[in-house]
Amino acid sequence: MAEVTLKDVKKIYTGGVEAVKGVSFEVPDGHFCVMVGPSGCGKSTLLRMIAGVETVSAGEVRIGERVVNDVEPSERDIAMVFQNYALYPHMRVYDNMAYGLRNRKTPKDEIDKRVREAARILEIEQLLDRKPRALSGGQRQRVAMGRAIVRRPAAFLFDEPLSNLDAKLRITTRVEIKKLQKALGTTSVYVTHDQLEAMTLADMLVVMNAGKVEQIGAPLEVYQKPATTFVATFIGAPAMNLLKMSGAEPALLLGNAGIPPEGAIVGIRPEDLELVAAGTKPSEAIALPLTVAAVERVGPESFVYGTLDRGDPIIVRTPGTQAPAPGERAAAIANRANLHVFSADGQRRI
Repeated sequence: MAEVTLKDVKKIYTGGVEAVKGVSFEVPDGHFCVMVGPSGCGKSTLLRMIAGVETVSAGEVRIGERVVNDVEPSERDIAMVFQNYALYPHMRVYDNMAYGLRNRKTPKDEIDKRVREAARILEIEQLLDRKPRALSGGQRQRVAMGRAIVRRPAAFLFDEPLSNLDAKLRITTRVEIKKLQKALGTTSVYVTHDQLEAMTLADMLVVMNAGKVEQIGAPLEVYQKPATTFVATFIGAPAMNLLKMSGAEPALLLGNAGIPPEGAIVGIRPEDLELVAAGTKPSEAIALPLTVAAVERVGPESFVYGTLDRGDPIIVRTPGTQAPAPGERAAAIANRANLHVFSADGQRRI
């Protein structure tokens, strides 16, 4: 096992297109790091540079104490799990898992020991004689993970491994990956565009946008104290409500203490709002009058979509299935302690 360290890593394609713009962070030994962001933000390119299948234009990639910029992928002591499984269709599960070890001239009895141990951990012992076409999507993903485990690498790299699974299977496989990583204690770097997947898996979250890092931290820290408006709206579902301030609004909304400058942005998470009858004016909190536009009932809670009197859209997350009907008037109540304030350009938390 080893830490993975990136120092001012860049990727510049032909024509001067900068896909990764000087990324630096360190994944401590044994930690589970998740890189999350929208499509095209550079997270997969960064993972491929760690793996060695993409060249580094500038900067330094280290695995353990070794700089691996010019080291071949096969010599980096990493194992990669892809979203498309990449299994050999003509080989049995056993042979798919053993293939890499055979190429490395590992003794036959050691191969058998490692394959069967990995199969036991992943609960696929009964599948070893089957071929991939006889497996479900979840079973194929376990085989792909087993092929990585038998390598006993310094680091695991996961490239959106759950993208091809259905919603229910994604949840169960997500839990399995987390348990497996904790049991093995292997440093892992995982790429996904799914913020829920990122929040539930990560020890360390790296939020990326347009080729650069927006914020690094523990999942709960990133959620509770987003550094930018991009992070605030990308992490969390439904997304944080953002209100642009002008005129006397900061004083009305936040009171006299810590009034942000003209044009600052105030954020309120949907779950930090309480829906009450129109006209309610609490003394210790703020009331935002709104008109209900739509309601989504999702089991034990409802998402109320409304429009504030000042014209901004707003989402309120309410417990239970009781909610006002579209067209009705209501008010969203927020405690000032739950407000997030950002600079006018959204790039800094105040």
